[in-house]
Amino acid sequence: MNRTWSYSSISLFQQCPRKYHRLRVVKDIVEPPQDHLIYGSAVHKAAEEYLRDGTPIPEKFSYIERKIAPFKNMPGTMLCEHEMGVTRNLEPCAFRDKDVWFRGIADLLIVNGDKARVADWKTSKSSRYADRKQLELLSLLVFKHFPEVRSVSAGLVFLVADDLVTAKYERDAQEESWQVWLGEAHLLDQAFNNDVWNPRPNFTCRGWCPVSDCEHNQKRN
Repeated sequence: MNRTWSYSSISLFQQCPRKYHRLRVVKDIVEPPQDHLIYGSAVHKAAEEYLRDGTPIPEKFSYIERKIAPFKNMPGTMLCEHEMGVTRNLEPCAFRDKDVWFRGIADLLIVNGDKARVADWKTSKSSRYADRKQLELLSLLVFKHFPEVRSVSAGLVFLVADDLVTAKYERDAQEESWQVWLGEAHLLDQAFNNDVWNPRPNFTCRGWCPVSDCEHNQKRN
């Protein structure tokens, strides 16, 4: 069986293997649609259509225009919601290929010769807990899919919080970065192979975790 993983899935596993198991493997728990996720998806769509097609941004999202408009004038090939994948051997492949092992989607990717720029739109109200790991993984995918790219300038663009968290990645350092993520993926493989999904108490145990029958869930009945 070919298993795939992404930034969101590995983050969920790192947070709590049991939660990952129930939501992604057994799938006996389905989280109801959350308002902030629905809102975020709508903002992403508005940004994509504005940058790709020149579609006017809906009035309710007009505040994002000044933050994303500068990207329209940046040199290079612009790719919106660009899907990328790699096989277990770290060979580039399509997002939905049967051999895909790791995959990710860049909200915005601009490739300009040996340089690339990655932007990820965030609609959270604070950048306090910004996680650059997602940017690192996207840069690793860019290096695999665009062999001419030597460096990636990446940023988490906080549209609501009006902040920008940046990072830069170099092709020459990618192997070291891959080793770290391969280690994380190995832990996930071990959980599957041994069918061991121990709980890991975390902040969501305080009433936000949907696994209500877990002994660590503080809202258990």
